[in-house]
Amino acid sequence: MRSLVLVGLPGSGKSTVGRGLARRVGLPFTDSDHVIEQRLGCSIRDFFAREGESAFRDLEQQVLADLAAGPACVLATGGGSVLRPANRDTLRAAGHVVYLRASPEELWRRLRNDTKRPLLQVADPQKALRDLFAQRDPLYREVAEFIVDTGRPSVSTLVNMVMMQLELGGALNG
Repeated sequence: MRSLVLVGLPGSGKSTVGRGLARRVGLPFTDSDHVIEQRLGCSIRDFFAREGESAFRDLEQQVLADLAAGPACVLATGGGSVLRPANRDTLRAAGHVVYLRASPEELWRRLRNDTKRPLLQVADPQKALRDLFAQRDPLYREVAEFIVDTGRPSVSTLVNMVMMQLELGGALNG
């Protein structure tokens, strides 16, 4: 089986749904942001503040390439992983890409108390989410083989929705 790659905005459920999906399909779960933090030895937020977004994106690109070249897994990517064309190519080549789509309003409901996400530590985080959605939604759509609207269902319901799309699309046959 090829890897299952989850893309979407911060808070769309990539890590949470990814863990459940990995259990269902019998693949290991990998979170690219966690791998990046292991390599850095510090939080992405600290690195981002110290070195800037460009240095972070360089490291992210290398980590995604390494993970794509490794064994099949369920891979939760960082929200900005689709910003670079090279990453979009890498993710598509790695396996079946699923876009967990959530509206900016839904994301704000989930993330309003989150202090760990650097792109939301701004004066108007709701506007930031709307801007991120406008910028990234077309890129997620470009890279995705499957799109699942996350809305408000439970995690298990979302995992079932993703599984159904993968089965209908023939993604679980090889």
